[in-house]
Amino acid sequence: MNNVLKIVFLIIAALIGAGFASGQELYVFFYSYGAKGLLGVLVCSFIFGYVAYKVLKIISKNDINNYNDFIKYLTNSTSKRKYFNATFIINTIVNIFMLIIFYIMIAGFGAYFSQEFGINNYLGSALLAVMCFITFMTSVNGVIKINSILTPILIIFVIIIGFINFNSIDITTIGQNLDNVNNGSWLLSGILYASYNVILLIPVLVTLKKYVKSQDTALFASVFGGIIIALLAVAIFLLLARVDIDIDTLEMPAVYVVGEFFSGFKFIYAFIILASIYTTAISIGVSLLKNITKDERDFKQIAGVICISGVIISGLGFSNLINLLYPIFGYLGLIQIFALIRKKV
Repeated sequence: MNNVLKIVFLIIAALIGAGFASGQELYVFFYSYGAKGLLGVLVCSFIFGYVAYKVLKIISKNDINNYNDFIKYLTNSTSKRKYFNATFIINTIVNIFMLIIFYIMIAGFGAYFSQEFGINNYLGSALLAVMCFITFMTSVNGVIKINSILTPILIIFVIIIGFINFNSIDITTIGQNLDNVNNGSWLLSGILYASYNVILLIPVLVTLKKYVKSQDTALFASVFGGIIIALLAVAIFLLLARVDIDIDTLEMPAVYVVGEFFSGFKFIYAFIILASIYTTAISIGVSLLKNITKDERDFKQIAGVICISGVIISGLGFSNLINLLYPIFGYLGLIQIFALIRKKV
């Protein structure tokens, strides 16, 4: 059970970054479709669980120790060419995406301090960069230990706030706010949300081989992970129903709701946002580093480079990336999902 929890917490940590906890991702991909968006939540949670189970099963039964090996196995790649083969192309795209997400987390950390406390965003970004670098020096074990402490706290707080909100919200208000729906496909949106997150999730899962002691471990961790993601998403989804202004004007709608209607939880939710950013940054960061480095020396040097460059780039911000970049990578993620479905272990 201990190994199951470690895997579950790392899955959750990789998925609930700034976009998820702030409500921005859930608004774009689910809430904008009204009540049908909840069906999208269930669809994407099932996909997360399925992908996690299939990946954990594959790495436990095969000699796979990094994402590059996993892609070779998935694509049956036997090409001896170093470049311009399927494995190299997919791996490169995924590495770029993980680096972008890491930069977004660094920028988001700084932006939150700037928005809420008037602190220069570079100072907040530098703080997270230093925290990440220190954590990276402990490699995977350090990331798992941090996530084992922070992620349960995040889960508990979000569910408590969601429960209080559910008990106090007017059902009529929910109905009125969910009437104005997007005319697009909630199903496609749910699949795209899951698929771009899969790009981030698989490299994290590949680092967990030593914790998958049996097929039952893979199954239980995947099921629990999918259920918890669904509960957290529904809790934040219902928070969005409280928004009493034009929700399109808010970059962090869930933060707005907590501040307006549950002021006693404002600082707790601030912790949730910042901790979510941190856990996602270290989970994605260490997966990227293990994927692109060959030895301990490379690991430390490149860790320093991405942390420093993250601070420099943090001034660019990230609010439009969720709306533009994530759906694009979502279509790319579909390739991996279809390959997993076809692959027999």
